[in-house]
Amino acid sequence: MEEEKRGDGPFSRKRSFTFGDYGSFERYTCDHGSRPESVEDDVSSPGVDSPLSENKSVISTCSNQKEAELFEIIEKLQGSRIDEQRCEFPLPLKSHVLGADGQLPLILPSQSGGYWIDPPLEKPPASSPVSPPGEPESFDIMERDADAKVYQQFFLSRHHLSFTAVDAALGPLVLSVCLEEEENRLRAVLRTKECSLIGVFSLTLFSNLPSAVELARMLSSSVTVSKFEAVCYLKAPNLIRAFDEHRVSPNFKFGVLYQKDGQFTEEEILGNDEESDQFKDFLSILGETVELQGFAGFRGGLDVCHGQTGSEAVYTSFHGREIMFHVATKLPFTDGDPQQLQRKRHIGNDIVALVFQEGPTPFLCDVIKSHFLHCFLVVQRCRREDSGEAAYQVCFTVSVTAREDVPTFGPVLPDPPVFIDRHLLREFLLTKLINAEISCYKAERFSRLELRTRTSLLESLRSELCTRSRFMTGDPSLSALQTSDGIRGASEGSGGFIENFKRAIRVRSHSFETLGGPRKTAGSPSPRSKMEKDVESPSLNPGDTSGGADGKDPVSPQEET
Repeated sequence: MEEEKRGDGPFSRKRSFTFGDYGSFERYTCDHGSRPESVEDDVSSPGVDSPLSENKSVISTCSNQKEAELFEIIEKLQGSRIDEQRCEFPLPLKSHVLGADGQLPLILPSQSGGYWIDPPLEKPPASSPVSPPGEPESFDIMERDADAKVYQQFFLSRHHLSFTAVDAALGPLVLSVCLEEEENRLRAVLRTKECSLIGVFSLTLFSNLPSAVELARMLSSSVTVSKFEAVCYLKAPNLIRAFDEHRVSPNFKFGVLYQKDGQFTEEEILGNDEESDQFKDFLSILGETVELQGFAGFRGGLDVCHGQTGSEAVYTSFHGREIMFHVATKLPFTDGDPQQLQRKRHIGNDIVALVFQEGPTPFLCDVIKSHFLHCFLVVQRCRREDSGEAAYQVCFTVSVTAREDVPTFGPVLPDPPVFIDRHLLREFLLTKLINAEISCYKAERFSRLELRTRTSLLESLRSELCTRSRFMTGDPSLSALQTSDGIRGASEGSGGFIENFKRAIRVRSHSFETLGGPRKTAGSPSPRSKMEKDVESPSLNPGDTSGGADGKDPVSPQEET
């Protein structure tokens, strides 16, 4: 009877916690939002006064306070990762947005700040076009590394020399020198761990041809080495070219999120499992829907053999570049998983994502928690009254947000940022997405990672060139040197820099073993495994992993963490 009274009364059981030999606690809730001092007393004999009621109330208040603190600790300990990564609108803001009349911005800033928004929120919307969208020909695509092709363009077709050294301050150095007799000048490239320095010098400046040390000091006054070693390896140009172009890739991958009207949280946005006709129409603007099974193009980390990442994806080719879109609604949906980790595994590891809004609900800058997502392009389909025969005209409003350490990038948004022409919208969005990713690499997080990767790659290159040169000159200690041509090829190095980082570690480990260096033992981890673990550390993006890459799928930093 007592249990029935509890079920029928104003109290209902919410949660039970068991502590092994210490017994258990049961938590009850009240319709009025307060927990009773004694549930059994309130149910069995409500309203009965007792001479000990005052003492009971004091004891009960202390007990309730302790229990409340205990339950708060337990809930924190037993809370899932959802609570740690959830980003919700504050209740006043949420109610204001849902009940607001008039035009709302596509993006709202985060309470903690750290993002810029274009167009700015404080700028009033233009009633008439101030700067209409330009022509597609005016949408310039940025280059990730403008100097990456210098060696291929000016050195490979001419006789040239390369040298290596280790500077006390600058670290590993690789210098390439080319004589351009027709122009009567010298061209030199000095590769340091931070950048590549390029210089062109007229021969009239020298009475005699300068030495490698002199050229290096002309390019950088910080060079302190007194001697460079000449490279005597027939395949050295292939390795040097691979290093110079290791940041150049014609492939890109972007996330695509579908935000319905009234959706504010990450779980709501990632939990959409159906596509509306408007969203399908927008995807058709971005590219074509392809079957993943047996797909031969750039797959962007998606499974093209076993269907573990869905059966379809959106893919396109754009000005010589391949683009794969990680569309949230096409990635596997997992029942019972509010985080949808199968989807966030890919989208959370992208650097730039596109958000399609179906309704006036704004997108919050940091609603998707990720260490890699640095930029969002938000597109909202809208209707504009037309004075012609049609009652209205379909158009698309665009807004951009990125973390504050990401530089601004083109093409510039028109004023107002509204597109009517679908072809013009496609050209603008794809160009903006590519430029966004290239600009995001200049952010602090990626800059640090890139510096570490370039340093490791350069040291691996210098070590490999020195070892091969010594072998070519007949060094007896390297008579048993095994070939590693299969490890690095002419095309190796293209793609994201984390894959090249791992590649550099493999080459370095191979050089250590062939030179009689310390080998991996059962009791101690190898340097390679330790550094790879550091690259794939959960601190970068917990729980997000991705399948291996093949030759057509160069891994980017957001895929392999």
